Amino acid sequence: MNRLVYLSPVPWNSFAQRPHKFVEWFHAATHGEVLWIDPYPTRLPNLSDLRKLSNKSHTPLPPRTENWLKVLPVRALPIEPIPGSRLVNAFLWRDLLREIDEFSRIGETLLVAGKPSELAMQLLRHGTFSSTAYDAMDDFPAFYSGISKWAMQNRESVVAHNVQHLLASSTALVERFSGVGSAKLCMNACAVEKLPSVDDLPGRPHQNILGYVGTIGPWFDWAMINKLANCDRVKIKLIGPMFSPPQGALPSNVEIYPQCTHAEAITAMLGFDIGLIPFKQTKLTDSVDPIKYYEYRALGLPVLSSHFGEMRNHARQAGVFILKEDDDAVTVRDLVDTALRHISNSKEITDFRKENSWASRFNSTHLV
Repeated sequence: MNRLVYLSPVPWNSFAQRPHKFVEWFHAATHGEVLWIDPYPTRLPNLSDLRKLSNKSHTPLPPRTENWLKVLPVRALPIEPIPGSRLVNAFLWRDLLREIDEFSRIGETLLVAGKPSELAMQLLRHGTFSSTAYDAMDDFPAFYSGISKWAMQNRESVVAHNVQHLLASSTALVERFSGVGSAKLCMNACAVEKLPSVDDLPGRPHQNILGYVGTIGPWFDWAMINKLANCDRVKIKLIGPMFSPPQGALPSNVEIYPQCTHAEAITAMLGFDIGLIPFKQTKLTDSVDPIKYYEYRALGLPVLSSHFGEMRNHARQAGVFILKEDDDAVTVRDLVDTALRHISNSKEITDFRKENSWASRFNSTHLV
């Protein structure tokens, strides 16, 4: 396999996530070219889309270019869940489908759908690919409601049953696709090459700083933050774009900072004593394996997380501490104190990085 067509759930010009790491790994492993297809609307529009357009907390990222990668936008009307919409959008896809076909005919080509869509189904039916895969990195139907949810469930079932390989990023997703013979666990990982060397890690500041870096969305557990803020002598730092603000005033020891670059995020995390993953327990988060867990542990930080998704399984690993919804104030304080005392040595951090790099994770799939 020396070519890749990747249908991404996120734009190329966005914060680097699993899709970006997949195509970078593919190119490094094969020296092949990549055709990256930016996402298009796969649900009906709603009022929240207008709020996102007016939200100014996002800082546009500078465009990134690679000589081995070409990014293609998709012209489409936001009508995909409506029966018969494929015929309308297929008319707009004529040039796109022609370019994908010409690209895939040059050499052995792997098609990867990073998200179910009518376009993915079209390519699976009529494309000329040597191999196909679905990288299930989220419970996509859980993001939607109404007819959009129903349509996504149907599209996902069609895609899952028509690819040769199905990668699932969490145990819950593997179980959900248990009826698909090709389903295989391929959890998230960490861009270890972007981190300071283990020998250069500065050590914890010992200032009782509990920190989180990432998007603050509807899944963010503000109740957990308030519980932690009641602990003696702790300071909580929250860094990232905010789409779901707290309902009331926050304690004075909770500080909120805007979105920053990845390099700035790493620097900020080096100033934490504990890395936080405060997510609610919902249908959506039940399938989540947070990349933040891998970043925190690869920096030697203990992790304090709510009881959700793949974190329930990561709780068996050293340095991971789980706070449950019904934990009382004494239990919360004891848990924080235990996490603050936890120290990871250099060998533990080095071994963790080797086992949980993106290259190690994707190599295990044997896709190329």
